[in-house]
Amino acid sequence: MQLGASKPVSINTELAKAYFQPLKELCDSLGLDPSHILSSLLKLPEVVSPSTDMFSVSEWEDFKQVLDAAIFEIDKHRLDEGAALEKELALRIRNIEEQHEEVIKLDPLRKQKIRDNITKLLEENVGAEKTDHNRMEQELIYYIEKIDITEEQVRLKNHCAYFMTLLNDNDTAKGKKLSFVIQEIGREINTTGSKAYDAGIQKWVVM
Repeated sequence: MQLGASKPVSINTELAKAYFQPLKELCDSLGLDPSHILSSLLKLPEVVSPSTDMFSVSEWEDFKQVLDAAIFEIDKHRLDEGAALEKELALRIRNIEEQHEEVIKLDPLRKQKIRDNITKLLEENVGAEKTDHNRMEQELIYYIEKIDITEEQVRLKNHCAYFMTLLNDNDTAKGKKLSFVIQEIGREINTTGSKAYDAGIQKWVVM
């Protein structure tokens, strides 16, 4: 095996000497300054050439053993690092799923609380006898539908499950997919927080 290009170049001194005499004679005959002959010599063919030192078979075998050991250690480090990261990611997804369960428990209470608060406000400011209960029920349904977080919770559950499926996949090029699913998980959590209008749910969203 040929050594790297960082080895010093070799100079063919015998060839340089053979070139020198004719060049000096030419300078003398033309009355030129011979002090620049050296720079001209170094540019002539085959005077300067890269080193062509070669590994011996035994040197290459020794080097190959060191190289193989280094590659093995790098691969092992990457596998250990990947295993630790996989464990951490799985833990965080489980944490999200646990917080998600708490949000699901609170959601029915949130809707009833909103209904009760609006009804109370109307009774205090308008009066129960002046309220059109059918119209109020329609408005309540419309309002509660606008702040409903059921769709976000379904998507969040599916995203978490899909993330774990990808995480356990043997595909080595799954990083971009995982990154995309993480963004989707974050989007559903943020939307839940913005639509909840409930301190209890927003607490779990932050967590």
